Amino acid sequence: MAQSKVVLITGASSGIGKATAETLVKNGHKVIVTARNKDKLANLVDKLGDKNAIAIPADATDFEALENVVQKGIEHYGCLDVVFANAGIGVKTPGTENGDIDEWRQMLDININALLFTAKLTLPHLRTTTGHFILTSSAAGRNPIAGSIYGATKWFAYGFGQNLAQEMSEWNGRCTTIAPGMVNTPFFDEAKPDKLDPQDVAEAVLYAISANSRCSVREVFLMPSN
Repeated sequence: MAQSKVVLITGASSGIGKATAETLVKNGHKVIVTARNKDKLANLVDKLGDKNAIAIPADATDFEALENVVQKGIEHYGCLDVVFANAGIGVKTPGTENGDIDEWRQMLDININALLFTAKLTLPHLRTTTGHFILTSSAAGRNPIAGSIYGATKWFAYGFGQNLAQEMSEWNGRCTTIAPGMVNTPFFDEAKPDKLDPQDVAEAVLYAISANSRCSVREVFLMPSN
């Protein structure tokens, strides 16, 4: 088994974040899980065990609240090795001309600002451990989709991940951009059982952090087989 690492996961109460927390703990790692839903986080920690996980509820778009998560997590475990910036949402009203600007504001805040806040707050600690930053982009951030504002936020995430990898390489830090196609998560109103499962993305995260320190996995691109 690889050396145990301390991993902070945002958007950890359901879907990809929850599956990743479960997978990492199963493989010997420790997790700091955060999201807005206090009850779901508590249930997750009950399942994982309080020796393996700590829950610190917060809104990732609130810089001060997220700063508290980072500080308390490091106080609990003593260090921070990996960050998985996974919090994100979409919109119910597609397109530009017909889009809802209030939905845009909320999505931009979570998909872009929360990502930037997470990176800014954790990079000093990752520098100390020569750590690893992982972020969730999307296949929608690699290919044009007519009028997709969501896709545009994921283009930002994809580009930011590439730029951050260059910045972190100056001190041998690693950065991985995870770009999945459609995943069967609560993100959608209807189940998508024929698409990717959150477990598929969780295993991609595990793969990235398990690589030898000489190997920087810059990107993992996953698509449904059908």
